[in-house]
Amino acid sequence: MYTETSSDVIEQRLTNLLPSEALEDHAEAVGVIEREGKLQIPPLVWSFAFGFATGESRTLAAFRRSYNATADETLSPGGYYQRLTPNLATYLRDLVEARLDEVAVPHTVTDEFERFRDVMISDGTIVRLNELLSDEFQARKKDQAGARLHLVHNVTDQTIDQFSITDEKAHDSTEFDTGSWLEGRLALLDLAYFKYRRFALIDENGGYFVSRLKESANPVITEELREWRGDAIPLEGEKVFDVVDDLQRKYIDVEVEVEFDRRPYAGEQSQDTKTFRVVGVRNEDADDYHLYITNLCREEFLPEDIATMYQSRWAVELLFRELKTRYRLDEFDTTKPHIVEILVYAALLSLVVSRELLSLVMEHAEDGAVFPPERWAATFRSHAQLILDRLRQFLGYSPPPLLDRLIEDAQKIHQQRLVLQERLA
Repeated sequence: MYTETSSDVIEQRLTNLLPSEALEDHAEAVGVIEREGKLQIPPLVWSFAFGFATGESRTLAAFRRSYNATADETLSPGGYYQRLTPNLATYLRDLVEARLDEVAVPHTVTDEFERFRDVMISDGTIVRLNELLSDEFQARKKDQAGARLHLVHNVTDQTIDQFSITDEKAHDSTEFDTGSWLEGRLALLDLAYFKYRRFALIDENGGYFVSRLKESANPVITEELREWRGDAIPLEGEKVFDVVDDLQRKYIDVEVEVEFDRRPYAGEQSQDTKTFRVVGVRNEDADDYHLYITNLCREEFLPEDIATMYQSRWAVELLFRELKTRYRLDEFDTTKPHIVEILVYAALLSLVVSRELLSLVMEHAEDGAVFPPERWAATFRSHAQLILDRLRQFLGYSPPPLLDRLIEDAQKIHQQRLVLQERLA
């Protein structure tokens, strides 16, 4: 059992992750603050990092209260809001990008993954926004607004390698670039990324992929890769979805030929063909098959291996679930696009801090201890305010007396504005 030898071990870990001097220097470099300004950057960053975890409110007023409870001097609502600028959004994005390699996502990598350089999972989630932002963040339905957060999760290194924010109408697949970075890597893709040309480019760059098979694609079977005894239905020359309902075998393992358009070159569009593998694993409960398309060879990967690997996509789904259920990622009430970006980056920063603390916990826990992601998220939230208070003391910040802060926060912002009780009177 771990015995804490220094009461500052948590605070030291966090300040090593985000050193105060580095936070201040970069803030000045990108124009967030002037060196002699009243705004204190470390308390601002930490109030964002823990603000998504503490309490139930995700309002800007709640973030301001968190800042005022941490910094040496309080900021009025107007003084706080005027500092929430596009430059601050850029600054927080830089912090998240610089620290995403610290984000550990607990996951047990199966033995089948050992031969790959990395296993990558790409996915996106929708953040519903105020409808007044529909011009900046176009949604798929009228009278709505939505942003799409896209992540590329590295299962092998337990990190998030890439992220981006677009409007809802932007397709997930446009945020997945194919190139030499895929060499030796396995990409696990859902139907949002289904495109034969993408599969061909992954293959040609020395990468590997597994994707669910899209029914509308319906490729032609050119060869069966497994022999069946008795009066088995011959599949060669048939289209996959034309025969799959007639099969009762446990597995399907065939080679298919697909046609696709290459990128236009010099104004001309050319077509090409590729041979891939389609496998199916029968789901007895649903009386159908889970079908996958891949370039993994049969000699090394059986159909059940393919299905097991694809199930690892749940890891990124848990990330989105945590961001939405624990940190209320989709509860933003603002009409300013850069505020949306600030809040999304703040949520990702909360995830970075949470995972850094989880890494610390795992280092000092007993061997074999297991920390389920959702249980850890709940634990982090319940202790977030205590950690923030201890971090404030460690950094030497002394906020104004509590009574003064209560008076400032509770009174009317504008003396001329009547409260409801006065209007009724």
